Amino acid sequence: MTQTIVHLLRHGEVHNPTGILYGRLPGFRLSDTGRRQAITVAEYLGDNDITHVVASPLQRAQETATPIAASHRLELATDDRLIESENVFEGQKVSVGDGALRSMRNWPHLRNPFTPSWGEPYLKIAHRMLGAVHRAREAATGHEAVCVSHQLPVWTVRRYLEGKRLWHDPRRRQCSLASLTSLVFEDEQLVGIRYAEPAGVSDPKTTGA
Repeated sequence: MTQTIVHLLRHGEVHNPTGILYGRLPGFRLSDTGRRQAITVAEYLGDNDITHVVASPLQRAQETATPIAASHRLELATDDRLIESENVFEGQKVSVGDGALRSMRNWPHLRNPFTPSWGEPYLKIAHRMLGAVHRAREAATGHEAVCVSHQLPVWTVRRYLEGKRLWHDPRRRQCSLASLTSLVFEDEQLVGIRYAEPAGVSDPKTTGA
């Protein structure tokens, strides 16, 4: 059997001084801390047998992936399937007791947390992420690939692969900034899931998308 590892890397911290849910909005770059996190992960993976690096088209993901691709002398690829999930509250503040959630006109968007009704369905996220994972696995057969994505897509596909329900409490996601969720394959069969936090732990309740 041929072993291939696909690392799902969440992007680093984002410069977001106004504290909005930025989602797929353009122009949200890494903060100074986020750039250091990207370098830390590149150093952590420096001796790994990485032959393919691909990222979401969003700026924060591209910037997180760049040091890894550079350290392995690889061209950075882009896969739209790794993008952040859609969300109707994009561009607004959504913390509890603040912003959009206080407005009655937005409450219908909260009617079904199991789908969820405010954004892209969990199952759709899982399926597109799985497509990106297998594309990366094929590109790096016998070696390792890095796919840079976002917290909710990474966590959703992990739950899907673990056979868990896709709706969940966002406060309990194990997907810190610049963390690695590594999928181990033997040929096309998933045989293991590993998790690492090269840049340390971050709080899913306060760090945003």
